[in-house]
Amino acid sequence: MIGLGTGGLERIVALGAHCDDIAIGAGGTLLTLCAANPGVRVDALVLSGGGTEREAEERAALAAFCQGADVEVTVLKLPDGRFPAHWEEAKNALEELRRRTDPDLVLSPRTADAHQDHRGLATLVPTVFRTHLQLEYEIAKWDGDLAKPTAYVPLTPERAEEKVRLLQEHYASQRHRPWYDREAFLGLARIRGIECGQRYAEAFDLKKLTLDLTPKG
Repeated sequence: MIGLGTGGLERIVALGAHCDDIAIGAGGTLLTLCAANPGVRVDALVLSGGGTEREAEERAALAAFCQGADVEVTVLKLPDGRFPAHWEEAKNALEELRRRTDPDLVLSPRTADAHQDHRGLATLVPTVFRTHLQLEYEIAKWDGDLAKPTAYVPLTPERAEEKVRLLQEHYASQRHRPWYDREAFLGLARIRGIECGQRYAEAFDLKKLTLDLTPKG
């Protein structure tokens, strides 16, 4: 297995269909990146939950996951479960975000995700962020849509535990859900860690990667 680094990052875009998607799918990665790149700019766009308690949860959570970063969070009001009927609004929001930033990395849902909202957002991303490194995060669910990932971000045990702690602390509205618990989050991270030779990891789909193999310096 070959490990490739991104080098220093200055700008990250994090995209979610719902409040908590980003933190569940890529919270450990954000913790890692923001710790390694103090002052990094993180632009987060969430398509639903605006004006509800979930927006407040999301803002507080992403501030905690991105400590030391320059974070801007936008939460829209698209209706949960109805994104395919609101394609134009979602596309316009992505294009507006693209006009404001040229990110080094885009974090987004998987195009193979069984949830129509996740999948709909994911299919729009490469139509707007065409030449950017895009990592598609995974979210475990009853649909059983987890697959074989193509990229991994290792997490230390401390960071994996921190991710779970922040998820439990900031998303009180989700604690009643049967899948929203420490065992689920750490269990998936442990499996992905085994797959990449680490204790814990977050896994991603990587559709396209351009390699510069010329010597530096």
